[in-house]
Amino acid sequence: LLGITQSGETADTLMALKKAKTCGLASLAITNVVGSTVTELVDGTIYTRCGPEIGVAATKTFTSQLVALILLAIRLGRARSHLSPDQARKMLIELTKLPGLVQRVLEKREAIREVAEIYSGAGCYFFIGRDYLYPISLEGALKMKEIAYIPSEGYAGGELKHGPLALITEKTPVVALATCGKKIQSNIKEVRARGADVIALATEGDPDIGKVANVVIELPETLPVFSAVLATVVVQLLSYYTANKLGLPIDKPRNLAKCVTVE
Repeated sequence: LLGITQSGETADTLMALKKAKTCGLASLAITNVVGSTVTELVDGTIYTRCGPEIGVAATKTFTSQLVALILLAIRLGRARSHLSPDQARKMLIELTKLPGLVQRVLEKREAIREVAEIYSGAGCYFFIGRDYLYPISLEGALKMKEIAYIPSEGYAGGELKHGPLALITEKTPVVALATCGKKIQSNIKEVRARGADVIALATEGDPDIGKVANVVIELPETLPVFSAVLATVVVQLLSYYTANKLGLPIDKPRNLAKCVTVE
């Protein structure tokens, strides 16, 4: 059982790991805090070591957890022979380029700010993604709710017809994470046909996304799994600049706690 807890003190995560221990299951934790409670419950710990998380919304620790999970996946892939040595080496080489790629994304922050300010008055937000980017659509929606107080939802692209499309109205902002494959383009067309404004995150040089989206934010080209990290930075910045435009207390969002230590 793998438990992920930034603080190492999250009550529900600790409870699940305690139950795993009583059932004789092997357990592993990903945490940022050396010596936290979770480290005493598990058989092994992966530390993200990204420094104290000051913001309640937990941005850098989420991104660091993604990288830790990717490293774990590569290790397991080799152990189970699902990845060849060459494939694993290619992924690790690409991983070393990630800081530079993130810096290139940060250099686009002014463009992201402009988009955020344009849609800061929106009544709701939708985030859609496929494959590696579906979880990032959930992260984008969570951050928009947490610090900008805008009702937001994240959906898998293939689930749009099972309810979410009914909520799309004229000028609804939809953030489409579009760096993994072409199928997301059909989803973009679906929401555009219903009047939505689409903010697309696409790979630099993509010849097609600009034809179907209202706004395109380009990300550096990388392996699909690492595009999730780059997309994370964009959706977090989008929420940050939206909250900033609205004059909200970004580091101290109302009613939230950084560490949930009660059930």
